[in-house]
Amino acid sequence: MIRRFSATAFAAALLIPGLTACNSTGTGEAGASASPTVSGSIAPSGATPGTGDAKQTLLNSTNEIRNGNFRFTMSGAGSTAEGQVHEPSQSAEMRVTIGDPSSDLMMKLDLIHSKPDSWVKVELGGKSASSIPGVQKLNLGKYQHLDQARIKGNRALGFDFEKVDPAGSAVLTQGITEVRQTGEGMYAGTLDVSKAAEAGSLDPSVITALGTQAKSVPFTAKLDPQGRLSEMVVQVPAAGQSAAQDIKITYSDYGTASAAQKPPAAQVVEAPPEFYNLFN
Repeated sequence: MIRRFSATAFAAALLIPGLTACNSTGTGEAGASASPTVSGSIAPSGATPGTGDAKQTLLNSTNEIRNGNFRFTMSGAGSTAEGQVHEPSQSAEMRVTIGDPSSDLMMKLDLIHSKPDSWVKVELGGKSASSIPGVQKLNLGKYQHLDQARIKGNRALGFDFEKVDPAGSAVLTQGITEVRQTGEGMYAGTLDVSKAAEAGSLDPSVITALGTQAKSVPFTAKLDPQGRLSEMVVQVPAAGQSAAQDIKITYSDYGTASAAQKPPAAQVVEAPPEFYNLFN
């Protein structure tokens, strides 16, 4: 069922275009949330000595993300995403693949945001693709121009340039419970992901299924020579019906990402009602 696919596969695969850039409830802020203050080198309660310094370093490493000029990749749960955010031009592009052609349903999305407009091109594959209700009306292969009023607050299709981090790394680093430096610009430790449901890179239902394990999930992180986050890998253990998985997030080209290019007019159509039904 496409409704189950869009709600479950998108969340479980973690890679929702816009991700934390738009929160689904309209009540929480994610991605660009301000980092909390960590006092000096005092380790948080229950943490090992030195965690305070290392945690502050990782909190600081996400500051540049809020400037909204970078490229990123994400992978996990059989899905991948890549793209760039370019806040100076109020534009962003994300290319997402969920599943593969051998699965029941595979979806590829190419989303382009250039404020105030958004477009998405969808490719469907897999054994069940042809049975999706209304699929023949979706104008697959062309960019669907989206009605902003209909996608407001939609984590799958929307984007908010006030909250530009596609993976919510600032939220994730706030949940660090223990961390140690393992090399030059390299860190390892644990996260309390029970407080990271708004990060966007972890499915809230998986967090719930983890139970007490959610309070101590292993992670590694790498910083570039300028002290900016370049990679974070969250090692999520098996929980409920979800297998163990590594969620990998990378950032690059800080300050030098390019503006997203609007699709050619000849390749654009207005999205029909059937299209929005895919994501509701």
